[in-house]
Amino acid sequence: MDVALGGTFDPVHDGHRRLFERAFELGDVTVGLTSDELAPKTRDVDRNVRSYEERKQDLAAELESIAADYDREFDIRMLEAPTGIATEPQFEYLVVSPETREGGARINEIRRERGHDPLEVVVVPHVLADDGDIISSTRIVAGEIDEHGAVVDD
Repeated sequence: MDVALGGTFDPVHDGHRRLFERAFELGDVTVGLTSDELAPKTRDVDRNVRSYEERKQDLAAELESIAADYDREFDIRMLEAPTGIATEPQFEYLVVSPETREGGARINEIRRERGHDPLEVVVVPHVLADDGDIISSTRIVAGEIDEHGAVVDD
């Protein structure tokens, strides 16, 4: 089974790790990593995003250990459009977080238009931080929480 997922992953946190684990449960994984140009356009909050190469290196390190646990393979590809790689015919699953579920519906519209079977969209629930709010890269960069959701004391 071929599984697609995408994101900026800056920095990687426990919510991302849950997405990766679910994806590897389903099959071999291709991660679309947002390009330097696309990454800022996908942010709700204007903030610095590290370079594609830096993010790719950190992402690969995260994926290697999880892939090994599931005896799966992975690939990281540059994502230059929000619907990106998942519109390609080889994929069977798309792993998303709750806020990107609608993107999965749009991807399936494109796939139908191209004559491809729709993907099974697998929604992975958010991981909550110790304060009960979701773990997000934006909160980590802002210094509110760490990558595991522990509240950072001022």
